[in-house]
Amino acid sequence: MEISILGPVSIVHDGIHREIKAGKVRALLATLALEPGRAVARVELAEELWAGQPMRNTHNALQVTATRVRKILDTAGGASVGALLRAVPKGYLLDLPAGWIDSNRFLDTAAQGTAQLTKSPLHAAELLESSLRLWRGPALLDAGDGMRCRGAAALLDERRLVAWEDLITARIALGQERETVPELQQLTARYPLRERFCELLMLALYRTGRQSEALEAYAITRRHLDEQLGVRPGDGLLRRQAQILEQAPDLHDLSAVWTERELAASRSATVGSRTHS
Repeated sequence: MEISILGPVSIVHDGIHREIKAGKVRALLATLALEPGRAVARVELAEELWAGQPMRNTHNALQVTATRVRKILDTAGGASVGALLRAVPKGYLLDLPAGWIDSNRFLDTAAQGTAQLTKSPLHAAELLESSLRLWRGPALLDAGDGMRCRGAAALLDERRLVAWEDLITARIALGQERETVPELQQLTARYPLRERFCELLMLALYRTGRQSEALEAYAITRRHLDEQLGVRPGDGLLRRQAQILEQAPDLHDLSAVWTERELAASRSATVGSRTHS
């Protein structure tokens, strides 16, 4: 059994997602699943579930909601699973291994993929693809409007985009520029302020002989940044434009794929390897 929060909140058993119809039940399960094994105070849970709503007795309301969560866990995962939701002094605790929550598996696998990016792009791509397959929609899609769940959703959605950027970086490093162009065109249209997607699109287009389209992609992103944020493109995007205008030979080198952060990490790993040898 697992708790799925990378999309609508659900319980997964034998590969089947079981929906949770009651909004407060979803919100309580999701809030506790964000920190499995850690007690969350009743006052914090009440604020998450009923912020701004007048409640006479939040203690009783939480008890009722927790009982409903236990019943759903028992139904989805088998008898006694509901006991994993425990009442503790002044709060509740979801006594589950971190790996039973899909968001934790995503974060761990994505981090492993990112760490492999400059060492083994193929392995990195496999890990990142595996992590992204866990998603079924925006994180915590129906977990309510509580600050904990909204904040966690924003962080998870950001990490998803970073993993997506890293996956496409790995694919370009593997020579799959032509295959990445349609996906990058969709991503830059969907996330027009995401400069890394544009930078990767420009490189993929240039490497496939579409220099004018690469420069047009830059112009579109620059316009969006100016009109929506009032800022200029960052150093990475400016550098990519200059390289394309100059038709720099190193645009075809592997080093052109990596960000400055990735290059620095690669150099650090190389120095460390030499030191230990």
